[in-house]
Parts: sequence; C-alpha cells; structure tokens
Amino acid sequence: MRRNALKRIHGVSCLALMGLAAIGCQKKSAAPADPGMQAMPVQTVTVSLSPVAQSSEYVATIKSRRSATLEPQVQGTLIQIRVKSGDHVKAGQVMFEIEPRLQVAAVEAARATERQKKALYEYNVSEIERQRKLFEAGITSRDAYEQAQQTFANTKADYESAAGTRKSQEEQLAYYTIRAPFDGVVGDVPVHVGDFVAPASSPPSVLTTVDENKNLEAYIYVPTERSAQVKQGLDVELTDNSGKLLEKTKIDFLSPEVDTMLQGILVKAPVHSAPELLRTAQMVKARVIWSTKPMAVIPVLAVTRQGGQTFVFVAQQQNGHLIAHQTPVTLGDTVGNSYSISSGLNAGDKVIVSSTQFLVNGMPVMPLPGA
Repeated sequence: MRRNALKRIHGVSCLALMGLAAIGCQKKSAAPADPGMQAMPVQTVTVSLSPVAQSSEYVATIKSRRSATLEPQVQGTLIQIRVKSGDHVKAGQVMFEIEPRLQVAAVEAARATERQKKALYEYNVSEIERQRKLFEAGITSRDAYEQAQQTFANTKADYESAAGTRKSQEEQLAYYTIRAPFDGVVGDVPVHVGDFVAPASSPPSVLTTVDENKNLEAYIYVPTERSAQVKQGLDVELTDNSGKLLEKTKIDFLSPEVDTMLQGILVKAPVHSAPELLRTAQMVKARVIWSTKPMAVIPVLAVTRQGGQTFVFVAQQQNGHLIAHQTPVTLGDTVGNSYSISSGLNAGDKVIVSSTQFLVNGMPVMPLPGA
C-alpha cells in the first residue's frame, strides 16, 4: 500500500511539472512584438517656409520728450503744497509756496524808494523846464541852467534805478510761488510742508517733476556687439510683460556714444499709444527686428524635449508604410503659437502634431483624413 501511495504522489508531481512547463511555453511564445503592429492615427502639417523676423528683446523705458524737474530758486520754508503725485496740472497752476514774508518786505521797501525817487524826478521835470525859460529870457545864468540840468539827470537816473530794483525784487518774489511750467502729470513729491528748501543745496531740494504725457519715446539700450547692425529705421515692437503688443514703431535716434555704465548704445523710438496704455517712466519689452528670412514654422505642440534636446516626429515612408521618425531640430523665435525652426526640417516635411507623447521612433502611424 505504501508503495502504491508513493506511485500516486509521483504521478501527481509529474502532472504538475508538465502543466507548469506548458504554461511556460505559452508565455514564451507571446513575448515577441507583433510585426503587424496597428498604426497610430495622427494629425500632420506640411512644412512650408514663411518670413520670420530675426529679432532681439530688450527692456525699454518710456520717457516724455518734455519733462521738467522742479527745484526752488530761492531758499525758505515750504508753507503750502497744492498738488500730489499723479495729479494733472495746467500750465501756470500754483503747485508750491515758500514763506515770502522777507521778500514781501523787500518789495514794499523797493516800491517806497521808487515812489520817493519818482516824486523828486517829477519835480525836476518841471524845474528844468522853468530854468530853461528863465535862461532863455536872460534872467538866470548859464551856470545855473546847467546845474539844473545836472540835477534833473541825476534824479532821472535815481528814479530809473529805483524802478529797476523794484522790478527785480518783484521778480524775486515770484520765485516763492512755484507754478507748473506746462500741462502735465506730477511725479513724486518728496517734500513736506515745513521743510526748508534752498537752491543748489546738497542734496538738491527737488520738489517734484512734471511730465507731459504725450510725445513719448522708448529708450532702449542695445549691446555694443550689435553696433554694426543697429540703425535708424529698424522696426521695434513694444509689448507688455505678458507679450501683448502695445505698439509698432521704428528707431529714429541712434546715439553716437556708448554708455560706459551699461556698455550699450542708446536708441530711441517714438511712441504714439494712448496714455491709458503707456505712461512716462513705464518699463516695457522692446523687440528690435534686425531682418526677416524664410524659415519653417510649426505648432508648439509638435515639439518634444528629451535630455535638453528638442525633437519633432516626421511622418516618413518606410517599406511601403508611414512611420514616426524622431528628428532633432533647432528652435528659433516664437511666432504666435508656433516655433520657427532654424535647422532640422525642410519644406514639404510632414510633421506630426497630435499624440506625440505616445510616439516612439519608428512607430507606424496613419495620418487622419484631411491631415
């Protein structure tokens, strides 16, 4: 019995080993890839050459052609500040007042002196006429008449001098009231009521700035290595930080000197946008367009990246069917939602623009109708 039991166990073991062997054989036969793999449906675009701008992007500062920095012409204490930063002012509008009491007193003294000299001058006007008649009538001597003429000339000169002094003091008094030089926008106001201000002080007593928010210019510093290319008439595109186009303009000024601090060449381009878009001292992006040349342009979605290299998949014929051929490309500037391609593609290539994340080099593909 024991021998029979051993035979049965041995038989079951053999059957189990045979079953495992059969399963192993089945798995081994399923491992090789199916040479008739189904082609993946894809969309393609045919590469054509389009004119693409060759450009460089810089930071530009918007400045007004008419800008003034207001500094005091006299010294004294600020007693009134009638504007604040951002205010729009009209030409002649009062903006600041400096304590004028001493100067008012000087003006009044000059006016009093002028009135005194004027009265004496007017007396001598009549007196010289009287002396002339007496001399012509032979009543007074020539010496007396000449002395009267000298007195008249002196009093006339004194009166004219007093009038000049009065005018000078009045003009000086006008400096105690600072007015807007033209229509514009008030900049930063760093002073306060009660501050003592003075001309040519150190540091300077800057009251504020006034900028005319029209006739604007974009100030752009171009690196010196581009000096051979930069010239008047080059197109410039001004954009905001999000890339939105604000204005197209052209370079109309080229500095003959290099800025030693920035190691760049100052170029200017006129700006005509509405004040709501661009303002004085605003910083924007400036795209200077050096030239245009025909280049391949493909959608951004067609580009894949691997190990720092950029690729596209091109649908190519191989053995009578299409495959996805991974092709390295060199990207140029973006053109809207597309990339310009500096190298790697030719006109007529069919670039795959869909399902690129599922593709591998050499995979069969099938262009969708209309692609």
